[in-house]
Amino acid sequence: LWGNYFHLGLGFITQESLQLHNFSPTKRNKILAKYGDMRRLIGFAIRDMWYKLGSHKICFIPGIVGPILEMTLIPEEELRRATIPIFFDMITCEHAHSGNFHKFENEIILKLDHEVEGGGGDERYMQLLETILLDCAAEKPALKSQVQNFVALVKGLLIRLLDYRTVMSDDSRNNRMSCTVNLLV
Repeated sequence: LWGNYFHLGLGFITQESLQLHNFSPTKRNKILAKYGDMRRLIGFAIRDMWYKLGSHKICFIPGIVGPILEMTLIPEEELRRATIPIFFDMITCEHAHSGNFHKFENEIILKLDHEVEGGGGDERYMQLLETILLDCAAEKPALKSQVQNFVALVKGLLIRLLDYRTVMSDDSRNNRMSCTVNLLV
């Protein structure tokens, strides 16, 4: 039941017709004035429900990592700030359950590649992800070094994926090959 709740909410937030950044400024402002940003409202509800799951959170890792990632990639600052901390909570849950967070780490790396290739993510997302996860880790000394390594890994991957996406939209064949080699290394 809870899995359906999360998938329904996340499916609603990520549907194409609600992606306000794809609209002209005039249309976006009219929608915001009339309805507000429904993505933010549902995103906050998803966040609040996640934290109420208690010990049941582990049942949703790694299955819900991809949809949560897709939600955090929506270019809406307040939504990102509110939902990125869910990742740290997932790290904490999996670490408490199994002594590591390999399932979470593997899933986020796998899904990040797909999402960035599909147009999600930007420099600001990378900065927020790094700042929020490192700030959360500062409060948990037992996880701090592992989270720092994870953040460095994800940041490096994001840099390469964003470069690759930019180069693929360019016409320069030489840059494409160079970027592809960098991504593979």
